[in-house]
Amino acid sequence: MSRYQHSLKEDVIAIASGAFLVAQGVFFLQQAGLLTGGTTGLALLISQFTDLSFGTLYFLCNCPFYLMAWFRMSPRFALRSVLAGGAVSVMADHIAYFFEITWLAPAYCAVIGGLLMGVGMLMIFRHNASLGGFNVLVLYCQDKFGISAGKLQMGIDCTILALSFFLIDLNLLMWSVVGAIVLNLVLAMNHKPGRYQAHPANPGA
Repeated sequence: MSRYQHSLKEDVIAIASGAFLVAQGVFFLQQAGLLTGGTTGLALLISQFTDLSFGTLYFLCNCPFYLMAWFRMSPRFALRSVLAGGAVSVMADHIAYFFEITWLAPAYCAVIGGLLMGVGMLMIFRHNASLGGFNVLVLYCQDKFGISAGKLQMGIDCTILALSFFLIDLNLLMWSVVGAIVLNLVLAMNHKPGRYQAHPANPGA
C-alpha cells in the first residue's frame, strides 16, 4: 500500500459527505420511529419526549465526548469531531424540508438507515475524525488496545437498545436492533487498525 496523506480539501469533502450520509440514515430511522445505539439513539429516544430537536439533543449528548477527544486523543481530532457532529446535527434537523416520505416499512428503514450511518461514519473515521459520543471511546480503545471499533460499538449499542425495551414498541425495538447490527457490521468489517489509513508521505521515497 502506498503511503499517502489526505489533503485538507479531501478531508473537508469526505467529512461533509460522511456527515450527510449519517444524517440521511438518522432521517430514515426517524421516519419509522426506530432507535439506534450510542448518543444517536439517546438523542432519538429523548426527542420523543421533549420539544427539543434531534440535532440539538445529539450535539448536547456529544459535548462531554468532545472534551474527552481533546484531552485523550488530540485537539485536531476533537475539532474535526465537533465539526462533523455539528454538521450531522444541522443536516438531520433540516433534511425534512427538502423531501417528504409518506410511508416506509420499518425493515427497510432499519437496513438502509444502518447502512448509510455505517458508511458515513466509516468515511469520517478514515479522515481522522469522529462524530463524538461513543465513537471517541471505541476509536481510543482501538488505537490503544487493539479492540475492534465495530465490535465494541456493537456491544455498546445493543446494551443501550436493550435498556429501551420498556419505552418503545417491541416490533420497532426488534428492527432497531437489526439496524444497529447492520451499522456496526459495516464498521467491524471495514474499519481495522492499519487498514486504508493515510500516512505522512515519506520524503525519502
